[in-house]
Amino acid sequence: MSGVWVFEDGIVRRADSDPPSGAAAGGSRPNKVLVHVPSGEVVTSYDVLERRLRELGWERYLYDPCLLQFHQRSTVHLITVPRDFGRLKLVHMYDVVVKTRNVFEVRDAAPA
Repeated sequence: MSGVWVFEDGIVRRADSDPPSGAAAGGSRPNKVLVHVPSGEVVTSYDVLERRLRELGWERYLYDPCLLQFHQRSTVHLITVPRDFGRLKLVHMYDVVVKTRNVFEVRDAAPA
C-alpha cells in the first residue's frame, strides 16, 4: 500500500489526507454501503459494525486515536477502519467483507 505512513507510540498508521468517503464533487452521498447479509441490515455506524463483529467473535484491539481495530483470537486477521465513520472508504468495506466471508457484502446504495 502506497502513501505516507507514520509511526507514533509504537503504532503504525497511514497519514491519510484524502477527503472523506463519498465526498465527491458536490458532496454527494456514497454510492456503496456495507450490509450485514444474514439480517439485511445496512451498517450505518460503528456501533452497528462492532455489534455484528462481536457476534462473530471479533474483539476491539488496542486504542488508537485515529483508528478502530478488531481481531479474532483464532486468526491472524486484523480489521482496521478510520475512527470517523464518515471517512470509511470502499477499501475498508472490502477489508471487512474479505475477513468475514459470507457475512458482509458491499452493495450499491439505494437511490435517495
